[in-house]
Amino acid sequence: MLLQAPTAPARALDGSRPRTRAGRGGRPDEQLARLTSAPALLAGLVVVTLLAAGPLQGMDEAAHGHWAQKLTPGLQPFIQHVLDPIAGQAVCLPVLLAVAATLSWRHRTWRPLWCAAMAELAFYGGVGLLKVVLARPAPTTDDADLFGGGLRQLGWSGISFPSGHAAEAVLIYGTAVYLVGRWTNASARTMTILRLGVGLVSLNAVAVSYYLGWHWISDLVGGLLVGGLLLRLLVEADRRGWRFRRAVVARHL
Repeated sequence: MLLQAPTAPARALDGSRPRTRAGRGGRPDEQLARLTSAPALLAGLVVVTLLAAGPLQGMDEAAHGHWAQKLTPGLQPFIQHVLDPIAGQAVCLPVLLAVAATLSWRHRTWRPLWCAAMAELAFYGGVGLLKVVLARPAPTTDDADLFGGGLRQLGWSGISFPSGHAAEAVLIYGTAVYLVGRWTNASARTMTILRLGVGLVSLNAVAVSYYLGWHWISDLVGGLLVGGLLLRLLVEADRRGWRFRRAVVARHL
């Protein structure tokens, strides 16, 4: 099956069309693009990881609490079983697959589905690997030390950093929005609403995990950063793949 180019012009990570360069200092969207570039996100992740290894542990421990159980025990089942799963695999993966499958069918190409598969692989290979290597115990152990836990020693409670839900919220839902921007003629207003949706889902994942007492704060920040980094790398790889294929096709015309 021949890969077909998207009907819409190539768009930026957030789904917006490319814009002309501004003067020195750049526009706010250009500054945001620099802040969310792969080097910036990687640097942020390294800094947060180093801080979580020592300087932030006191803050993590002081700020932790099973707040839902203490403050709103009647709402805990709703928070745990309705709000928390929004960023989990049982919800976000079907959403991504539905978007990718629809676009693949409409454009008669495997490319969106391939991109969705790469996002899932990046989650398990990237976030999962960091969790296992850093082996940070969850707050239920009252131990915030990196390398103090481990999957073999403590099971899932031994691999808390970075937060998987926070990373999924950014990476999986972000990939779905990227595919919409890449393969459709969605308006700027629609893309803005979708981007805000990803932001709200990410905020929900962080707030719920913290309120339930399931993660240290630095786990959640680290999850957002690694999710953003993997999303950025995935998008750049997808764009370069398209440019390469278009160049190959052009040479054979």
